[in-house]
Amino acid sequence: MTVRLGLRANLAQFSLLVAVNALVGGVLGQERTVLPLLAGPVFGLTGYTVLLTYVLAFGLTKAAANYLAGTLSDRYGRKPVLLAGWLIAVPAPALLALAPDWGWIVAANVLLGLSQGLTWSTTVIMKIDLAGPRRRGLAMGLNEAAGYGALAITAAATGYLAARHGLRPAPFLLGAAYVALGLGLTAVFVRETRGHARFESRSRGHAAGGELSGWAVFARTSVRDRALSAASQAGMVNNLNDGLAMGLFPILFVTAGLSVAGAGVLAALYPAVWGAGQLVTGPMSDRWGRKHLITAGMLVQAAALGLTAVASGFATWAVAMVLLGAGTAMVYPTLLAVVGDVAHPAWRARAVGVYRLWRDSGFAVGAVVSGLAADLWGVRAAVAVVAALTAASGIAVAIRMPETHPA
Repeated sequence: MTVRLGLRANLAQFSLLVAVNALVGGVLGQERTVLPLLAGPVFGLTGYTVLLTYVLAFGLTKAAANYLAGTLSDRYGRKPVLLAGWLIAVPAPALLALAPDWGWIVAANVLLGLSQGLTWSTTVIMKIDLAGPRRRGLAMGLNEAAGYGALAITAAATGYLAARHGLRPAPFLLGAAYVALGLGLTAVFVRETRGHARFESRSRGHAAGGELSGWAVFARTSVRDRALSAASQAGMVNNLNDGLAMGLFPILFVTAGLSVAGAGVLAALYPAVWGAGQLVTGPMSDRWGRKHLITAGMLVQAAALGLTAVASGFATWAVAMVLLGAGTAMVYPTLLAVVGDVAHPAWRARAVGVYRLWRDSGFAVGAVVSGLAADLWGVRAAVAVVAALTAASGIAVAIRMPETHPA
């Protein structure tokens, strides 16, 4: 079979992978609204740090799985890793729906973290393989829009189901359906894309940097390369504030007097704008460049978090969620495109894995930082602390990152 690069040349397979990643996002969305609200009434948890142990477990395991996904997909191929990720997710919805104590919730999030790391990372790698160098921003925009759009829809739907039918088990039946469908589509219809990366590598030639050890890739992505290391720290801080949103926003909204359904709408609004916005920001970065879009996006996120910390009422929080989603949309696909710009095809999958290791460790860091801050000073103060960290990250990108895709 002739291998060709580009979205048009690989439209059917690329579209299928977009749909698969939407299901990956939906699996994560099943717990976005409901799970923080279970902690007190169902499991009797009182401290925010203890509550956020599920975010910590999710973040640590997802970060490790991201790293493994890159290494394993280079060694064994993309499809086997994607399939393994779906198989790991199979027990998670049942654990969330039937858990007798909080330890089971943490265990379910270990499985979800492993599954999300393998599945989401692999769909990113496969789309980069197929898209070729010219439209990586658009490819990442479509990938992330599908995942976070489905996450948002599921967060809203589970909030509605929880309001009508209780916090458990109804909201988690959606997650079970997503896992079954994703597993079936992957097993039957998804095709291997490692050959596309090899084709691109041959077409670029084995120049210096074409063959690197695993440690060299880790060091270059984490520290030595200015663009890759700046992207890694920005990704970590971005998911630090998403970990805050995941664990504490529903509690902030409900304790301020909003209904569970209203909190669900707000919890969905942020990833909905984030998801849809990437359809614009991904191709925008192909046209205008990466660096300034990332810097501006981090600063917009910081402003949105600051507004969330001081606001009260549905309308003002809705504005803050829209701003937070817009800022995240500017950053998320663009950081992945930076990795695709800089990394050679021979070690690109591993570089994506290292970047996503750092990025999703932000969930764990966010759980610790926001949990401790909330226990010491309250939820609003925790949001303000994360806002300051996000602004500092944007300034660091402005200082350290070179442009990787000049307009």
